[in-house]
Amino acid sequence: MKIGDPSLDQLRIFLAVAEEGSFGAAARRMGRAVSAISYGIAQLEAQLGVTLFEREGSRRPVLTEDGRGLLVEAKSVADGIDHLLAKTQSLHAGLESEVSLVVDVMLPGEVTASVLRDFREMFPTVALRLQVEALGAVAGCVLDGGAGLAIGGPVLSDHVQLERQTIGAVELVPVAAPGHPLASDDVLPGESRKHLQLVLSDRSPLTEGREFSVLSPQSWRLADLGAKHALLKEGIGWGNMPRHTVSDDLAAGRLCELDLPEKPGANYTLSALWRRDARPGPATSWLIDAIRQRLAKCTNVDPSVKGAF
Repeated sequence: MKIGDPSLDQLRIFLAVAEEGSFGAAARRMGRAVSAISYGIAQLEAQLGVTLFEREGSRRPVLTEDGRGLLVEAKSVADGIDHLLAKTQSLHAGLESEVSLVVDVMLPGEVTASVLRDFREMFPTVALRLQVEALGAVAGCVLDGGAGLAIGGPVLSDHVQLERQTIGAVELVPVAAPGHPLASDDVLPGESRKHLQLVLSDRSPLTEGREFSVLSPQSWRLADLGAKHALLKEGIGWGNMPRHTVSDDLAAGRLCELDLPEKPGANYTLSALWRRDARPGPATSWLIDAIRQRLAKCTNVDPSVKGAF
């Protein structure tokens, strides 16, 4: 048997009858005559070669086994068309079809999560891609076309291809486990250089060979901030960490804030970065503003105070 090509209108009639429970209710929902609804169902059944509703012995149409099996597929097709039409309308309004975002590992996770949750509600037709990177790899994603917007740190000076807009800062503090020699109150100048320092690193050629707040010649280079955090709590080395990440550990005594003569802590300024030849659209601009606002509430750090980083 040759199967015909059902129309989108026929599928919508099928969904309306199934969801409303009667031809009359479906007709009212779609603003049609009952006869038009009945005809549409008959045409769809003829096209597919199946019976979708049992009509005998009941005042209400009841889905057949075939009807139940096809209902999910029909809804998927209709939803896909609705999404296509909504996205097309968004494009005509100047809204991006996709936003690709890369954020610095130093950006508080709760800021990222809350902003992206609201973004999906605010821009349901805009696809969103997310990456999390460190140091120069953040800007590298924008430069190589892997992301359209970056929220990155101060490790990369002004780049000819990038626009930069400061949006906030996080405070970095030197920490170690309570039993670490540097956790005492009378650390002498230069003492930090005698102990293993855990340092965040990345593989980006933009920052290759550069040192950031590294005091000790003994260092482990880690690309994972979570691994660095875990090692510090185990008493392995000392290092700078975002205060928001270790605040609970400091309060519970699992880590100590170090009072080092060199004062290696700093304000880590975060900026929105994008290519100068790709101006941010409405959804991207909303992201920048939302992250700035949430970051200010989360960290309460003045980005104009640069610190030593």
